[in-house]
Amino acid sequence: MNLIEETRDRLGPVGVWLPLGMTHPSPDEELAAIRRLEKLGYRTVWAGEGPGSRELFAHGGITLTSTERVVIGTGIANIWSRPGRTAHAGARTLAHAFPGRFVLGIGIGHAFQAAKSGVDYRPLEQTRAYLTEMDEAAAEAPAPVPYPRILAAVGPKMLELARDRADGAHPFAQPFEHTPYSREILGPDKLLIPTHSVLLGDREQARENVAKNIKMMKQYNVPHYFNGWKRLGYTDADIDGVSDRLVDGLTAWGDEEKIAGRIKELVDAGADTVLVTPDGDDLPAILSQLERLAPALTEVTR
Repeated sequence: MNLIEETRDRLGPVGVWLPLGMTHPSPDEELAAIRRLEKLGYRTVWAGEGPGSRELFAHGGITLTSTERVVIGTGIANIWSRPGRTAHAGARTLAHAFPGRFVLGIGIGHAFQAAKSGVDYRPLEQTRAYLTEMDEAAAEAPAPVPYPRILAAVGPKMLELARDRADGAHPFAQPFEHTPYSREILGPDKLLIPTHSVLLGDREQARENVAKNIKMMKQYNVPHYFNGWKRLGYTDADIDGVSDRLVDGLTAWGDEEKIAGRIKELVDAGADTVLVTPDGDDLPAILSQLERLAPALTEVTR
């Protein structure tokens, strides 16, 4: 098998994306949770890099050392956090130490993050340059054990860049319809690893969480998530009114069987691995949902 096929096999159809930067657990709580997820049968756990979050390469090393087999992914390692050469060196180090257990997800982040670095936000141009810098570093110091490079991508041009310059795409905060849309652009041979919110509860509870997330997106002025929704046919009325269609597109809600069925639909629509992220205000609440969902979700197949 090639690297993409091996990665697809290792990750399995369902993994977890943990909002560590939002819940702020202690290191001991976080490691205990990831070890618990490993025992429950989840084969991959990812986390993002944002205000107040862990530095993801250090986090990856600690987590990989503290677990036995779970694959750790960065979703995403932000381009503004380190040079491309450093990203390659970090990924190279972790992949060599933990063969087959590290996936590098990288992305351009948002305009407010670029502004903190004192530059204008030119996503495609800057991402291409970053990938080139990584490639130059890899030519000078090849990874003894190859690592998968996955690109955060929502719009068509970034998805095309993920197809042409990476091993696949990691869409974030996009509705159900984005998965077949992404697969069509990526083609059959690249990895597609979207996140998807899940909630053991009813639509009204899911609506409250979607509304909360929309408010946060507007607060940080990150319009490309909304642009992705609109590209798929959602309207300002759907967003401002938090319509049933938008809630159902963004969240798999209901009981364990219904949620697992919805995630299976995403896999059937073209996702290689769906990273489920339960709505919750703290890590114990999130872990509780993942424990309840594990028997159903870990049985999802391609």
